[in-house]
Amino acid sequence: MIPVIRKQNMPSGTIFSLLLALTIHQTLTADVPPTVVAPETSSPPASPATPGPPERGSYNVTNATDAVCLLARMGLQLNISFISSSHGKTVQEVLNLHPNLVKFSGSCDPDSATLILTEDNITLTFSFSLNSTSNKYHLSGLELSAALPDMAKRLVFRNTTLNYMVGTLGHSYMCQKEKTLSVTQDFSLNTFQLQVQPFGVNGDFGAAEECDLDEDDMLIPIIVGAALAVLVLIVILAYLIGRKRSHAGYQTI
Repeated sequence: MIPVIRKQNMPSGTIFSLLLALTIHQTLTADVPPTVVAPETSSPPASPATPGPPERGSYNVTNATDAVCLLARMGLQLNISFISSSHGKTVQEVLNLHPNLVKFSGSCDPDSATLILTEDNITLTFSFSLNSTSNKYHLSGLELSAALPDMAKRLVFRNTTLNYMVGTLGHSYMCQKEKTLSVTQDFSLNTFQLQVQPFGVNGDFGAAEECDLDEDDMLIPIIVGAALAVLVLIVILAYLIGRKRSHAGYQTI
């Protein structure tokens, strides 16, 4: 008699457990894409913030007899372009001169005068010329010598053919507005609340001759006032003409 082997049915709970284990195993062994780590990049150095308007300083030059021969009051801001030794490219620096740190000197001659301002490693020289025939003076030259920390070497910017700050002998030149004086391709000077008199000083500033920027500011209110006056005149004339016509319409027959 052949023995009969009976198959035992696997409990359904066991089957479910095996299927769950197989699913979890396949999930864990599935290919997982490698994590991509972004390379670290160094951000470019931040450019220095542009300073606000500079403080106004007062400077003077005396002659051999200790009499004041040149007067200047102004705020000064330097715009310099140069090749940075750390970055290897051209950068622009905007610097304010600080009157409390500035040392000033200069000289006066009959037809020329200089004002020299020095702060740390910066020296700024103004050269004025006087035309004795026309009694007119002007700023004829500007020179800047600077050795900033990021400069490979000291740089000198110079222009001796300028024609700024034109004034009359015995009078001062004034420009309250910000004005940019272009000196060289790599250097310009911004002036603020400027008043200068390099010749004919008699104790204090002479009568001021204003720059074009200040005169334009005065011209605008004058134009507006004149336009309003014309408008008022037109209204008055229109009223008078209308009133005259009204009376003409009621004449006694």
